[in-house]
Amino acid sequence: MARAVLVGVDLGPGSSFDPTLDELALLAESAGDEPVARVIAKRKAPDPALFVGSGKADEIKLMVQAHGAHGVIFDQALSPAQQRNLERHLGVPVADRTALILEIFAARAQSHEGKLQVELARLQYLSTRLVRRWSHLERQRGGVGHRGGPGEAQIELDRRMIGDRIKSVKERLEKVKRQRGTQRRARERSGTYRVSLVGYTNAGKSTLFNALVKARSYAADQLFATLDTTTRSLYLGEAGRSVSLSDTVGFIRDLPHKLVEAFQATLQEAADADLLLHVVDASSPVQHEQQVEVERVLDEIGAQGIPQILVFNKLDRLEPAMRPRSLADELEVAPNLRVPRVFVSALTGEGLGTLRELIASFAAPPALSSEPAAFTLPDGSIAPPHH
Repeated sequence: MARAVLVGVDLGPGSSFDPTLDELALLAESAGDEPVARVIAKRKAPDPALFVGSGKADEIKLMVQAHGAHGVIFDQALSPAQQRNLERHLGVPVADRTALILEIFAARAQSHEGKLQVELARLQYLSTRLVRRWSHLERQRGGVGHRGGPGEAQIELDRRMIGDRIKSVKERLEKVKRQRGTQRRARERSGTYRVSLVGYTNAGKSTLFNALVKARSYAADQLFATLDTTTRSLYLGEAGRSVSLSDTVGFIRDLPHKLVEAFQATLQEAADADLLLHVVDASSPVQHEQQVEVERVLDEIGAQGIPQILVFNKLDRLEPAMRPRSLADELEVAPNLRVPRVFVSALTGEGLGTLRELIASFAAPPALSSEPAAFTLPDGSIAPPHH
């Protein structure tokens, strides 16, 4: 396990900054690294050469030496030149948030399509810098603290080879996309009502998916436990019909654009859904920021107009004083736009009956209703259908 120093830079209003670096630490652990120290810097703008400036770079170098760290991970994206300069200055490999996310995705992708999508994103990233994260080199070398070795052979892949590979992967992905499109059209012809789970990574989507359809999808308390879309049939007695329920990849702050592009086909499940279940970790101190980030990505993939139910999960983790008075209500997410919200615990099953009723009110067949039924909240008031 590589020991890593984490670095976050506050670039002022308008920039993404996590003063705790907790999410970066979780990402590092997910990639198999051990965070040993955290450094916070504040700047008006990134230093063109070293991103943090030479004074702060010296401070990071001392931290690396004091903790015997094998590398440094930045919470922001670095340019190829900044990365090279920092590596020379610090004397250890340097990675940024993008490289970390790409590595986790590469390790977790299971399906043929998922692997192709990750490979495309990584090749596009590599083509600009031709460097690799240190853990790859370690695994191939069997030891840390030495630069070079067999892993370096991959760094020397010239840009033409990478360009050819990108072209070939894109062609294969296009083929997979067409197949997926055919399957989707078949579902549309059969009149299947499509429900997609979306949400910030580690909000508990896969656990909720398993609880609803009794599937055995992989679910773990870690970032990006699920990368490949899984679809199962969910029978709703309340609506007298089955719906198709899909679990999609989790979103994250500053998800690299190359990944959003590469995962377009996977995220397409969300964009083509009739109803989105936006799963929020009710116990997270930054739940609002996470919710906003998911909405931003939904906007990016053209899914912002799809009816939505907010599912506040992990009710079991809330202190008694923090528990909601009612399991179902409505939340104003924008001026004049209210969305049904339900509190559940995918782990204990609390609130799942209410959630099923709510999904059924949206999915009621046209023969029964020309629009989603109004939903009776536990306090007796009526929640109007969402359009």
